[in-house]
Amino acid sequence: MEILRLLSDYFPTAVFTGKCLVFISEDWRVELTEHRESDFSNAAPKPSVIRVRIFKKALSGEFVPGHYEDFQLASLGELAEQIEKYIQSAVGTNLREDIE
Repeated sequence: MEILRLLSDYFPTAVFTGKCLVFISEDWRVELTEHRESDFSNAAPKPSVIRVRIFKKALSGEFVPGHYEDFQLASLGELAEQIEKYIQSAVGTNLREDIE
C-alpha cells in the first residue's frame, strides 16, 4: 500500500480507503489497487502492479464495472503520469481538478 499512499499525494482529489485509492464523481468511480508479486525467490523484486478500474454510473444509480488496466513502472512520477493519462482518456476529464 506504500505506492498508493505516494500516489495519493500526486492525486489530491483521491481518497485513500486503506485498501484502495478512489476517485468518485456523480458519473464515475475510479479505483487504484496495489498488487505485490509473491515470488520471494527473485533477487530483485519487481515494482508493484497498480490496477486501475473504471466504473460508470448506470441508470439504476449503481456503479457498473467497465474496463481496467494494470500498470507496473518503477518511476513513481512516470507511473502517476501514465495513470493520469489513462483515466483522463477513459472519463474525459482532468483528475487534478475533479472527476465530473
